[in-house]
Amino acid sequence: MITCPNCAHPNPDTASHCEACYTPLPEMVPCPQCGASVSGGAEFCGQCGSPVAPEIAIAQNVPPTFINSPSAMPAVDPASLGTELPATALNAPGAAARPPLNAPTQLQTFCARLLHIQTNTKIELPPHLSVIHIGKPNDRIPPDVDVSNLPDADVVSRIHADLRVEGGIYFLEDIGSTNGTYVNNLPLRTGDRYRLRPGDRISLGKGDKVSFLFQIDPST
Repeated sequence: MITCPNCAHPNPDTASHCEACYTPLPEMVPCPQCGASVSGGAEFCGQCGSPVAPEIAIAQNVPPTFINSPSAMPAVDPASLGTELPATALNAPGAAARPPLNAPTQLQTFCARLLHIQTNTKIELPPHLSVIHIGKPNDRIPPDVDVSNLPDADVVSRIHADLRVEGGIYFLEDIGSTNGTYVNNLPLRTGDRYRLRPGDRISLGKGDKVSFLFQIDPST
């Protein structure tokens, strides 16, 4: 069944428009592993967990480098063998300075956040967690992102959605919420994982009352 993002009417998998309000429905694709219907934007199947659209590596034609090729070996003056480089050459003004061997390498990191659209509030995502729970206080899975103080939080389930971080990539997954999770106004089926990109709009519950923009900024 395909849930209409506008009126939440259940429609058959073969429908292209909602039977109740005629809103265009999200495309459903079959899982290549088990054949279950998966939301078109999902990266992983909610039934078997298999990737829906695996990335295809493209081999690049790079000319080979022959290590023992005569042209790759620099010419050596036999007269210079066994002699030391003059000290004046090391301190010459035009000599390039070598960086210290133990100089620290600065790696660029990224700061991910959710921007609550209704209040323009920024919620920084914990950088040290591989699974970030979104919801409201409960006795089973305490939320890492607590939305209970936001307006209209009653449409959000206590255990609503998860953000999974794999190799710096964020995936959104609905974990059985009552009112559903939407990405760019399209419903995300329970168990399907959607790869988030900067600017994606996330709505928790129906009516687009609790909505966020996913943002990533570089930080040092």
